[in-house]
Amino acid sequence: MSGWYRRVRDGMVAGGDVREAAEPGPDRRTARLGALVLLGLVAWLAVRNPWTLVFVAGLVASVFLHEVGHFVTARRTGMKVTQFYMGFGPRLWWRRRGELEYGVRVLPVGAFVRIVGMNNLDECDPADEPRTYRAQSYPKRMLVITAGSLMHLVIALVLFAGVYATAGRLEDTGRVRLVAPPVEDSPAEAIGLVEGDVILAVGGTAVASQEELVAAITSFAPGDRVVVSVLRDSERLTFPAELAASPADASVGFLGVGTDSWDVRRLDPLRAVAFGTADVARTAVQSVGGVVTVLNPVNLVRSVVDEDPDPASRPTTVVGASRLGGELGREVGLEGPLLLLAAVNVFVGVFNLLPLLPFDGGHAAIATYERLRTRRGRTYRADVGKMVPVATAVVALLVTLLVVGLYLDVAKPIG
Repeated sequence: MSGWYRRVRDGMVAGGDVREAAEPGPDRRTARLGALVLLGLVAWLAVRNPWTLVFVAGLVASVFLHEVGHFVTARRTGMKVTQFYMGFGPRLWWRRRGELEYGVRVLPVGAFVRIVGMNNLDECDPADEPRTYRAQSYPKRMLVITAGSLMHLVIALVLFAGVYATAGRLEDTGRVRLVAPPVEDSPAEAIGLVEGDVILAVGGTAVASQEELVAAITSFAPGDRVVVSVLRDSERLTFPAELAASPADASVGFLGVGTDSWDVRRLDPLRAVAFGTADVARTAVQSVGGVVTVLNPVNLVRSVVDEDPDPASRPTTVVGASRLGGELGREVGLEGPLLLLAAVNVFVGVFNLLPLLPFDGGHAAIATYERLRTRRGRTYRADVGKMVPVATAVVALLVTLLVVGLYLDVAKPIG
């Protein structure tokens, strides 16, 4: 078995680099070059679109907090943690405090916390066996291994609720407001409706949404005279109007207004948390469907072949997400990147729970399988070596998704 493959295999089954830091060695030059590249990337993002930099900083913070979830729960449950790193690859900077080695690595594509004794292939000092992950009770193991994904859901909830309590949430107000001046030479212009008017009723039918307004107007024929009730500056007004023929269907009436009943409203903290929780749950359900869709090989091929790939079925990377976050920042301000970051956190949390190695969900599945096979007086340990080929295939699939996603984000960007 080659040293490279063994190192990759050990990293997959152990959840991180199993080698402790030595003194600065031959990889120092690579690390310094990587640091310069990272600084250059940050400077370029700051100049090109500061909102993209805000989104990327949020992603980095989310990854860090994911690992904090693992680290804190592992330490609190008595497990031995030997490494906490941001990034992968050669070490840029590191320190050692007691038994913990922590620092930053060159490749900013994730982070890891090294907990000793993750499974039967993860060798460790016999003296550390009582503090290994595998030696702990099932509830403790499940708490530690799912803490990262749970942290993503907490981050999403905080972001959703924070935006809703400060900037507001898009809601149906139940008030149909003119969002533009009436169509030129239309009945609405003839009776003097203006932008900002709230339409209360048409022909005696009360309306509380754009759909109800359209239904009320099209229930009449061209030439019919109706009374339009509006609210203007807190004053209720009525206007008699003669409907014209609709450009889309000459057999139904036409008033000539552009309306919307949706608006951004700031919520009190309790309602913000309630709606944030509901949106986390809704986004989680959508994420499950999204994972199945993106992993479908047919959709993957179509994304590459089609001139305009469907955004709902194509893979994307941090490059595409960051570009979208920057555009949202330009259009609506800080709440745009923050809401996108919330949705991304939910997706990452769900995706990370896939019951396959090297995901956290794979370790959770192993712990659950071992718990089901354990009988009184006899602890069962799964042979993780049998799962390495599957884990290798999963890594190959992830690399494929990354390559295809990068190609699409560069050659066929969303929007």
